[in-house]
Formats: sequence, C-alpha cells, structure tokens
Amino acid sequence: MPTLIVFCHLRWDFVFQRPQHLMTRLAEHYRILIVEEPVYHEGQAYLNKRDVAPNITVCQPHTAIHAPGFHDDQIPTLQTLLADLVPEGEKPVVWFYTPMALPLLQSFEPSLVVYDCMDELAAFKNPPKQLVQRESALLNIADLCFTGGPSLYNSKKERHNNAHCFSSSVDAKHFQKAQDRSHSHPDQANIPHPRLGFYGVIDERFDTELVREMAAARPDWQIVLVGPVVKIDPAHLPVAPNIHYMGQRTYEELPQFLAGWDVCLLPFAMNESTKFISPTKVLEYMAAELPSVSTPITDVKVPYGDVVAIAETPAEFIKACESMLNMSAEQKAFLAERVRAIVARTSWDNTAAAMHELIQTTEPGNRAHRLSADGSNLADVAEAGNVSPLPLSASHKQAAAAAALEQQPIKVQAAE
Repeated sequence: MPTLIVFCHLRWDFVFQRPQHLMTRLAEHYRILIVEEPVYHEGQAYLNKRDVAPNITVCQPHTAIHAPGFHDDQIPTLQTLLADLVPEGEKPVVWFYTPMALPLLQSFEPSLVVYDCMDELAAFKNPPKQLVQRESALLNIADLCFTGGPSLYNSKKERHNNAHCFSSSVDAKHFQKAQDRSHSHPDQANIPHPRLGFYGVIDERFDTELVREMAAARPDWQIVLVGPVVKIDPAHLPVAPNIHYMGQRTYEELPQFLAGWDVCLLPFAMNESTKFISPTKVLEYMAAELPSVSTPITDVKVPYGDVVAIAETPAEFIKACESMLNMSAEQKAFLAERVRAIVARTSWDNTAAAMHELIQTTEPGNRAHRLSADGSNLADVAEAGNVSPLPLSASHKQAAAAAALEQQPIKVQAAE
C-alpha cells in the first residue's frame, strides 16, 4: 500500500473528529503514519510508534526541547527522528493539518502534498508567530487544498487553484443510536429534565457568558456540558447548581449522552476564532433527531438555518430553547423528517472516497521537490513567494466557472 504521512497538531487520543474520521477510512487505501507534535522528555530524543487502528500508526516524537508544537527549535531533532520513517526511494503522499510542520517536508520526496484546512488556526488563541507565513508557504506548495467548510473554502479558494470544499460530515449509524432514548448515559441519570446539552472542546470558541446567563435565567433547566476544557482558565467557567461538567468522554459514549437530552446546544462565541468554523456536531445532533439551537455561526446558519434555531443574543437563545422544548409531537415529527433527509445526503465514507479520488487523479506539481533539490530551506523560499502557481486543470476551470455563475462554493461529493 502507498504511504500517507500526516502532520497533525491534534492528538489522536484527543476528541474524535475530522482527522480520525478521515484517516480511519483512508486506511483502506494507504499505510498511514500520523506524526504528532513533540512531547517534552528529559534525555535522549526518540520516536514512539503505536498502532491505533488497522493500517494507522501514530508517531509521537519525544524531545528535550521546551518549545511547543512544531516550533523551529524542534525541526532539526524531528528531521533526525523522522529520517527513516519511510524506506529510501519511497514517495509518500504528505498531508498537513498544521502549516507549522511544513519544514519537515524536506525530509521526504512526496508524490503529492495535501493541505486539509479544518480550522483557521491563526484565529485561535496564542497562535505561533510564523503561522500565517507558513500557511502561505504551504498553499504555494500543496497540490491539493481541502477545507472543512464553505467559509474556509471562500477564504482559501483565491489562494489555491485546486481547492475543494469538504464540509464536516457525519457517521449517521453511530449517532442514530441516540434515537433510542432509553439508552441515556448512566452518569446523567440523576440530572432531572429538561436537559440541554453540548459536547465538544470547551475553549475560546465556547460562549461562557451565554451559558452563565441561561443557567441564571432558567434554573429549572439542566445544562450538561461534555468535553475537555482547553486554553481557558477553569476559574472563568460558569458555575451553578444546574450546570453539569461531565469532562472528556469517548466517541462511543456520545450517543448515550445525546439519548438523554431534550435540546442540543451550539453556544459558540461570535469572535475571530469562530468566523470560519464548521461544527461537526451539528449533523451529529441531527442524526440523533434532536432539536438544536445555535448562535449565528455562518456554516450552521447558511446551510441549516431552516432546521436549527439561530439566536444572536442570550435572550433570543433562551427563547429559542423554550420554543424547542415546547414543540408539539407533530412539530417534532416534521423536524425529524427534515433532518433525516439532510443526514442521508452526507457521510464520512463519501467524503473520504471523494478525497481519495482527487489524490489519485491530481497531477503532482513537484514544487516541493524543485524547491528542496538545491538544498534551500523549503519553507523560507515558499514564504518569499518564489514558487510558480499551480495551473488550473481543465476540470477545475469548469468547476470554478460554474461556481462563479452560481455564486456558490465548489463542493466535491461522492456519488450517492
């Protein structure tokens, strides 16, 4: 099987999300090596490898360097650790989730370079100072650019001539288990109804003040929050008798929590960090056939505003939750029918298949090889803009023209 090397800023054992969904499916076609960010370790550097799924090996560097992530200080050590990752002469597909790992591309002779832009990382809290320039370099070098939603696509399509929108999808079969409401997670058994729930990473994208106001305004509502707290001080989290923090849970447990909720929440703050997000959970909530309320995130409001209640202010958010809780049986049945149709149109299987097809059919530009052939620092040269743009393929020209006429982003989907 051909090798696919993935440089990822997210730990495999963190929240099960886009990288895990895609890689477990692409493993049917590739031997996948996932290179995580380094872990600090006193003593000699080493590379810890472990098999996490069929054809998927996580490679976790351990170094004595304090610099976080794929920092420039880490690069020489990482290049040494990764020198024997693939046999000499093998040309792997190299896939990036973080542009910060771009200098490591010089260690390989890739057959194709892929950038799967799942988040606007530069908008997150405390981004690396080189991130913006490094992403520009990656967009100059990559043969394919995938984006995690239409907002990201619209921000990248002018910067890459072979960009494709692959919005977050859903493992419908997994989350449809929640339709059996009798299988609620035992850890919430003692929490009375109505239960309004959220699962996901609780970080700067999470609107803590909105949740605080909800809990104060409706003390009879029980707000269940499932997920790890990251990059925000736990002391700043809202605390009340009707707010219940359940911590990080496994992917397998999520349908059980959903089964016991009355309304699902997407309480995202409206700030730079959420401008381009495309929450995976919105379709997962739909697969459970539960009503949802969201703040006006573009990639929720535009495609799903007819089935997800959108609320801009805390007062509107609370009112929307009340409306969802008070739906009649007929209204619930009508909503379930509509979300069922939406969920039926997408799947991670189709997304992975379409991505694989593009990898197979894209002509490599070999720009990474040309840049590194003379021993130049690949990232520095690309950042300086000394790379000729990738020409549009005939098929992509046609798709771009059609999209311009329709004023819609190009979307690539596998046949149903």
